[in-house]
Amino acid sequence: MRALTAALAAPLSDADATLQSMDDASPAKWHLAHTTWFFETFVLRDHLPGYRAFDPAYAFLFNSYYEAEGARLARPARGMLSRPALAVVLDYRAHVDAAVARVLERGDAAAIIELGLAHEEQHQELLLTDIRHALWRNPLGPAMWPAEPRLRAAVVPGEGWLDHPGGIVRVGHEGPGFAFDCEGPAHDVLLRPFALSRGLVRNADWLRFMADGGYAAPGLWLSDGWDWVRRESVSAPLYWREGAQGWERFTLSGWQSLDLLAPVSHISFYEAEAFAAWAGARLPTEFEWEALAADGDPAGGMQLDGAGPVDPMAEGAPSLFGNCWQWMRSAYLPYPGFRPAAGAVGEYNGKFMSGQGVLRGGSCATPRGHLRATYRNFFQPEKRWQFTGLRLAKDI
Repeated sequence: MRALTAALAAPLSDADATLQSMDDASPAKWHLAHTTWFFETFVLRDHLPGYRAFDPAYAFLFNSYYEAEGARLARPARGMLSRPALAVVLDYRAHVDAAVARVLERGDAAAIIELGLAHEEQHQELLLTDIRHALWRNPLGPAMWPAEPRLRAAVVPGEGWLDHPGGIVRVGHEGPGFAFDCEGPAHDVLLRPFALSRGLVRNADWLRFMADGGYAAPGLWLSDGWDWVRRESVSAPLYWREGAQGWERFTLSGWQSLDLLAPVSHISFYEAEAFAAWAGARLPTEFEWEALAADGDPAGGMQLDGAGPVDPMAEGAPSLFGNCWQWMRSAYLPYPGFRPAAGAVGEYNGKFMSGQGVLRGGSCATPRGHLRATYRNFFQPEKRWQFTGLRLAKDI
């Protein structure tokens, strides 16, 4: 897992890896160092007697938001870290990996190491989405990897609906296996009969929404969403532009022609809500999605299997998992009986349960094996630099 993170960053120069294109994103070099700081702090400092920090200054530079760990560099200033150089950060990773191996030999700290692995998998996705945004800001439109040829397999249109009878359903994580604290406790919810669309909304569908004046029809939008559209002059998903040969989108392989059959991505919750209203449907709740996904294969769909360009692809066989994170009509809130863990790691999820929307299902940039039916992602409703898309729902 640690080797995959380094492989994802391998095409980047020191200058590439230092870029921070907006406050929401972090430099690739910072992702490499922060995930290492996590292991150094919560595994080595606390579980390896006599361990000495690689560099004491890194506790300030590479802490993200853990108040219990003291002062830290402000998030918008991460792109100012021209030092330490990328090569030094990679040395830091090797140093910490060797020390964690000693802890593994002792058989200690299994739970925090497992959390650290899952944490780094999250940052593998963030590393890709953040560097994509930075390269998109470059007028040259540089590619991180050459475009891979896409074999046009027979595409099964994601049409039709998956019905669910409703009733009392058990949701949330329980039993053995890893899960983040926000996925529990397990509890019962009452669902009315509903259906989810078999496939994700596609780029072709989104073009019809745009052609029908979807971005100019206030009746389709939530009030905050309409204010956002006008304030930001939004008229298409992030990374789209209309070129001489038609619509294009910026990818990790530079500018590419829009694949009409691929799922639409990089849309906000507001856009997803407006499209659902235009389509005469709605967004799912997170518990509706989980009720259908419980019998699905979390390893299915397009997910991250190795270093290289990733992008949503036409679904050969529709899956509830992979390709694009799916916006839910659910606020990110604690489950009944939720209690954050003791200590600094208790800040991991609980303190963000305000003003955020839930996403389910994972994306093409989520490492395969990372997902579960109970997995909850969350972002503020206007954010769209992640691989965010949508699946429609309706009442039966």
